Amino acid sequence: MKAAFLKKLNSELEIDDIEEPEPGDDEVVIEQRYTGICYRDILTMQGFQPRVNIPVIPGHEISGRIIKKGKNVESFNINERVSSLIYIPCGKCEFCLSGNENLCVNKRIFGESVNGAYRKYINVNMNSLVHVPDNIPEESSVIAACVTGMIIHALRIGNISEKKTVLITGAGGGVGMHAIEIAKTYGATVIAETTSEWKKKAIYEAGADYVVSGSYSKDVKNYGGADIVLEIVGKDTFNESLRSLKTGGSLVLIGNVRPASAEMPIGLIIMKGNKIIGSLSSTRKDVSEALQLSSEKRISPRIFDKVSLNDVNRAFDDMINKRNNGRILIDLNK
Repeated sequence: MKAAFLKKLNSELEIDDIEEPEPGDDEVVIEQRYTGICYRDILTMQGFQPRVNIPVIPGHEISGRIIKKGKNVESFNINERVSSLIYIPCGKCEFCLSGNENLCVNKRIFGESVNGAYRKYINVNMNSLVHVPDNIPEESSVIAACVTGMIIHALRIGNISEKKTVLITGAGGGVGMHAIEIAKTYGATVIAETTSEWKKKAIYEAGADYVVSGSYSKDVKNYGGADIVLEIVGKDTFNESLRSLKTGGSLVLIGNVRPASAEMPIGLIIMKGNKIIGSLSSTRKDVSEALQLSSEKRISPRIFDKVSLNDVNRAFDDMINKRNNGRILIDLNK
């Protein structure tokens, strides 16, 4: 089968032929139709992930049907549909045992410390698996961990509830578009930030109540301020997001697309009693909830493009240059 490899940092991925994997005792082999492209994959290529083992097959958005399984796998069966976490938790540490496996100190991350999803067949440890309802499209199941489950996790730790106002930065991208829709399922008012004028129509169609740009904190305050900010962009919007918060509000950090440090107005945070929270990935509970929302047709996948494995470098370029207003998937049948 064909697989995309990162063989050198800051270089294009290369396509090679490799053998199809066999499962270890605690693993299954999944046949994938799609895998998603995440901006984290680009940051890995650019050298911002310190634990990447070069050469590596990138990608951590995994879903499909089980075609083989190891002798210790009892809770999952051949031909069952599954999604995977973006990492392999140890299953033994305090975080794993408390249901916070996203914080596992021993986890291995697909596409970085172990080979990832840019291939049709992938072996996955059973500790990473979540059952997928049969009535949801593959486009939904493949983004259930890194996109929709991740957003649910961030909103949950930000204490989302009905009638709260949520500000979403980078709202026109693959994460932001889904964040709008999910926040609306909780009954929130959504303010969406974008720097791309051409994305505004799709942002409103996704359910945003207001769209802001530029020095947006004044506009957000005119709309009543934000109880929660989902900070998807990072440094470039960090201070405007902080100034957009209501007293007692929470800024939940999801992404940092241009890795760098941000200056912080400490006095403002103290005087307003604001909270800054890091949100890391998703848990099995979050992924299950995302799949349930998809099964109930309360959320839908917002896919910008489906590309072949041979076109993965072009897709990276589209994302770097903000030409997408939804998720880009690799169609592994092309």
